[in-house]
Amino acid sequence: MDSTRWVSRSMPYLTPRTAGQGDAWGAEAAARGGRGGQRIVFAGEVPTPPEVAELLGTAEGAPVVVRRRVILLDEVPCELTDTYYPVDIARGTALAGTAKIRGGAVTLLASLGHRGVRVVEDVTARLADEEERRVLELPPDRPVLRLSRQTLDAEDRPVQADLMTMPAHLQRLRYEIRIG
Repeated sequence: MDSTRWVSRSMPYLTPRTAGQGDAWGAEAAARGGRGGQRIVFAGEVPTPPEVAELLGTAEGAPVVVRRRVILLDEVPCELTDTYYPVDIARGTALAGTAKIRGGAVTLLASLGHRGVRVVEDVTARLADEEERRVLELPPDRPVLRLSRQTLDAEDRPVQADLMTMPAHLQRLRYEIRIG
């Protein structure tokens, strides 16, 4: 995977899958001749970090559900993703567990009545911290992209917040915007 071949688009990750379809990352990787996977390193309730409190509109320190994952391409770590959900949506569901969710979390959210209709994304660049370098197997001088995504439902309620960290040299982000 290099920056001249891999273009990442957000839309497939925001759209619920149909019955029988796998997750969006697996499909995207397969379409490019690779094998996408993930390792869930933690799932459960945690106190809301400051950045997430702002994205979800919750009080800092209030409980939220998080799924922490290492995203893999052909078994090589290529992204770190922490996805947060309000507890009243995720508590007691598969979102709070470590098992893979058939069709992905967006599909499960939609089945629970929380379909995202608007997304706000911010992308920043910085050097990887020590833990990111270790997990992503990066040298000390490699920058990463940090993408934060807020997903809102039809009532403009935040239903999901993602914090993604990716090696910058492996990414090209593409945004296609349709007006009207």
